[in-house]
Amino acid sequence: MNENVIYSDKAKELQAIAKEIAESHVRPGAAKHDKAQEYNYDAARACAEAGLFGTWIPEEYGGNGAGVLALAMVVEELAKADSGFGVAFAVNALGSFPILLGGTEDQKKLWLPQVANGEKFVAFCLSEKFAGSDAGGLAVRAFDEGDHYRVCGEKKWTTNGGVADIYTVFAVTDPESRSRRLSSIVVEKGMEGFSIGKVEDKMGIRTVPVVETVFDNVMVPKANLIGGKEGMGFKNAMQTLDYARPGVAAQAVGAAQGALDYAMAYSGRRRQFGKPINSFQMVQKMLADMAIKTEAARALVHSVAATVDAGRASEASKKAAMAKCFATDVAMEVATDAVQIFGGYGFMEDYPVAKFFRDAKILQIYEGTNQIQRMVVARALIKEAADLEHLAAYIPFEEQSTFTEQAAITGS
Repeated sequence: MNENVIYSDKAKELQAIAKEIAESHVRPGAAKHDKAQEYNYDAARACAEAGLFGTWIPEEYGGNGAGVLALAMVVEELAKADSGFGVAFAVNALGSFPILLGGTEDQKKLWLPQVANGEKFVAFCLSEKFAGSDAGGLAVRAFDEGDHYRVCGEKKWTTNGGVADIYTVFAVTDPESRSRRLSSIVVEKGMEGFSIGKVEDKMGIRTVPVVETVFDNVMVPKANLIGGKEGMGFKNAMQTLDYARPGVAAQAVGAAQGALDYAMAYSGRRRQFGKPINSFQMVQKMLADMAIKTEAARALVHSVAATVDAGRASEASKKAAMAKCFATDVAMEVATDAVQIFGGYGFMEDYPVAKFFRDAKILQIYEGTNQIQRMVVARALIKEAADLEHLAAYIPFEEQSTFTEQAAITGS
């Protein structure tokens, strides 16, 4: 635990519940659900019965009101046992944050209690075939049809698609506007014209479906416009991602810890040259580095989650990008080293670290690639540099030379 972060009793209670569910309902079926590409409904039901889907939802809407830090702690425990199920659980937070952060009071009272009690699952529909990191380039349209919107187009890589009952969809309502081009709208399972298209055959996180969602002239009541006002979609999406990225980072911490745990257990039992391999200095160095980086990632994730819970929005965006980027890079590195420690067995699907390796890769890609996260961080740093002008007095900048490069080249 991070000594600089205060953990509420409720957060610790939910974490303990998640740990018990992870060991009794998630880990035993992880390999089976991965191979069959099946959703783990047993684990989801256990989470619902224990109230875990209400972790991040305020008490006034039927949740626990425990916040984003508690969400990170719960997600880590689930992802430690099966990072695929960690994704399946956390995506409900991603899908419901647009309503929680931007919805009207009536919308929150309608949908959030259903999420909190596990009655309905949620999905987040932002990415498209030709608009991934470029959220401003979305093409799915929502046409004004009086008391309804007519939603047309396709979304790509919808996690939880097919399982979810509620879809928060980001669509173009004003193609002529640059700042108010997008709106967020709730589309519900069973609406005419809404269907699931291609189901992706993925490298990892195979227990959670990732699909194309198709909107063939879906008539959606205007009451489903999140916030009741057009043009707020881009702001809603960016705010949602700032709140959700600690959850993605927590998935990565769980995945890293899960891979490390298996590597520690294996290296103490595997013997070579008459000794357990964890007695060899090279393996010890690998284990130490894996543990150090995992703990550093956990501290950063908990710090940013606490920042989000404290309502310090001006700090959240940069720190959320840092946490997502660092933790997911750590997950990939730790999973890779775990495979290496297992040696040839690590390459075999009979052993669990192969799955951790496959699952880790997507963490560096979805909800904003790590290249995008670094860009977010860099831009924030450049803005902050304006507050460091006083340091210029201590830096001996040389005057700009009047002897141009062109003159040097031509000899003139």
